[in-house]
Amino acid sequence: MPVAERNHLIDLARITSVLVVVVFHTLLWVVAVPDGQLLIYPWAPGPGWWAASWIFNIVPVFFVAAGYANAVVVDKWRTSGAPYSAFLVLRGGRLLGPMTLFVAVFTVVGTVAAWAGWPMESATLSRQFAQLLWFAVVYQLLLAASPLAVWLHDRFGGWVMLPLLLGVIAVDAAVRASGDLGLQWLNLAFVWPLAHQWGIAYHRGWFRGWRTRTLLALLAGCAAVIAALVFALDYPPASVAWADVLVANLLPPTVAILVLGLAQTVVLALLEQAGVGVCLRAGTQQLVRVANALLLTVYLWQLPAILVGAGALAGLSLLWPAAAPVLMNRVLLVVLVLGIVVTAVPWLARVELRLIPASGNGIAKPGHAEIGYALSCTGTFAVWQAGAVLHPSAPWAAAAAGLFAAGVMALRRVSASTVVG
Repeated sequence: MPVAERNHLIDLARITSVLVVVVFHTLLWVVAVPDGQLLIYPWAPGPGWWAASWIFNIVPVFFVAAGYANAVVVDKWRTSGAPYSAFLVLRGGRLLGPMTLFVAVFTVVGTVAAWAGWPMESATLSRQFAQLLWFAVVYQLLLAASPLAVWLHDRFGGWVMLPLLLGVIAVDAAVRASGDLGLQWLNLAFVWPLAHQWGIAYHRGWFRGWRTRTLLALLAGCAAVIAALVFALDYPPASVAWADVLVANLLPPTVAILVLGLAQTVVLALLEQAGVGVCLRAGTQQLVRVANALLLTVYLWQLPAILVGAGALAGLSLLWPAAAPVLMNRVLLVVLVLGIVVTAVPWLARVELRLIPASGNGIAKPGHAEIGYALSCTGTFAVWQAGAVLHPSAPWAAAAAGLFAAGVMALRRVSASTVVG
């Protein structure tokens, strides 16, 4: 049965997921200053961390939590009686603030570097830096599809999950039969929508309404399947990629990461049955709500925070070599990066808030909201693939930036003529 109350455990799961991502990205590269020489190289943690990644990688649960949250939003939208165009404008408009600011700054930095004499380097780094936008693209598409996804679950129940599961298995089978790793990217269309569907089912009473022994048996089964995939079917030994595991399970996702997501959903249900997150104080609840509202901002600006933090510690180490062993401690870097994020994100959010388009007092013409949202998603996808640099030497990056700008303007124009509530 649908529930309307806010689930603080779901909120905490989303916060923890993004926090773990920030910590992981902070540790992905090693910055050292031995004998006054700056060294930067990718981290190769070894088998111990490969095993630990199956516990600490909680990206899948973010999409489960997103499914739950989107089910709540869709139920409220249904109650309002507003058209789908209003749903798209409201939800898409809220994403425009963070995305517009980030891509604008991202484009300016790359463009200045290109015209300053580093066109090839800036284009390459822009493409590499833009890889984190895969998350935004997937989330935008899941958000747009959430009314249909909720309706499908309410109409067909768990049967709607079967085609997605078969799709994941088919992609993995095709990759292993052909050896073409590029096919693995097709699983973006199956793994994360299925995890999102689990979140909708969780909202409707799945998992958390099951017996504890059933959940524990399912959790043990998930662990056994992951072990079989890794040790018997030669799936990558780590859930995430490092220098010593260049091909892993998370990006692009495999069936192993899907099973991990199911295990995390079960853990979420066990925690809820244990009462975790039920009795938060009013102040803590407000903090959790604010943190959830800023998660996209945190995700987008984590890499600049890492660069600033690592650069500051490296610079101090070069100036004061005797303190380098302390300053370059990786735990200190993580603490510094989190401090930068906590300090900077509220200020960035103030700017983003001004970039969220105001709603109008009418109804969008048929198809206009859908076209505007689709153009916005396409622009984000283009930047993810090509980066964003305005320079003749990087025509695809320039085209991507232009397409993103066109999407932003289209969605803002629709917002200005639409009542979104």
